[in-house]
Order: sequence, then C-alpha cells, then structure tokens
Amino acid sequence: MDNIAEGFERGTKGEFLQFLGYSKGSCGELRSQLYRALDRAYITQTEFDELYELTTRISGSLQKFIEYLLKTTIAGSRKNIKP
Repeated sequence: MDNIAEGFERGTKGEFLQFLGYSKGSCGELRSQLYRALDRAYITQTEFDELYELTTRISGSLQKFIEYLLKTTIAGSRKNIKP
C-alpha cells in the first residue's frame, strides 16, 4: 500500500506504474515469506492457503490496473501543471 501511495503522489503515470510494479513484486516476496512461515510452523496450512490466495488475487488486480494505465492517455497530475 505504501508503494502505491508513494507512486501516486509522485504525480506522473510512469512513476506510478513503476511503484505499482514494486507493489506487485512485494506480493511475490510475501508469497515466498509465507512458505518460510509454513515450513517453520509459524502458520497453519489453512492460514497459508488463505494468505497465498489473497496475495495472488492482489497481484492479479495490480496487473490489471497496470494494463489499464498503460492503455490510457492519463499522464498524471504533475504533467498537467501549467507554467
């Protein structure tokens, strides 16, 4: 969520897309951490399954948002500032 907020605040589509990519990468990192947590018995298989599914859905949603932004002509608030 912090990556998304930071990317949006930067005010350009390109930077927002970059930070959405970071957020998507963080979902992958969390999935990796879930495996370690399961292996060390910090979480149950049921908890792992639920959290893994959530991270997969969030990653997919981020990808769809990225694809949408790539197709739009939106440039970002910083690009619309008049000198």
